Amino acid sequence: MGKYDKGFIKRKKRVRGKILGTKDRPRLTVFRSNSYIYTQIIDDEAGKTLVFASSLLLKKNKEESKIDIAFKVGENLSKQAKDKKIKDVVFDRRGYRYHGRVKALAEGARKGGLNF
Repeated sequence: MGKYDKGFIKRKKRVRGKILGTKDRPRLTVFRSNSYIYTQIIDDEAGKTLVFASSLLLKKNKEESKIDIAFKVGENLSKQAKDKKIKDVVFDRRGYRYHGRVKALAEGARKGGLNF
């Protein structure tokens, strides 16, 4: 099948088919690799990325877990979104289960002030 299993592809299509980012309520999407986590806020109507954050941009301690780093990425994203006056978003977890790093990123974004 390639990089992703069939279950991931099915979940991705199911989740993505139900949500759409607008100017008033853009889409917060997550990409998770084995080493890093990336997130962006997208206006699907205009086809533009409004805000971007990733674990590549953070200074890391060797003692921090991937979950702690994902939480910080969520906080960083919400801080940037607040600067651009974005409060409400739609959360797109893609095909990932709402667990572990994806959940930590969402909690960090909520703590920073994003509503979803």
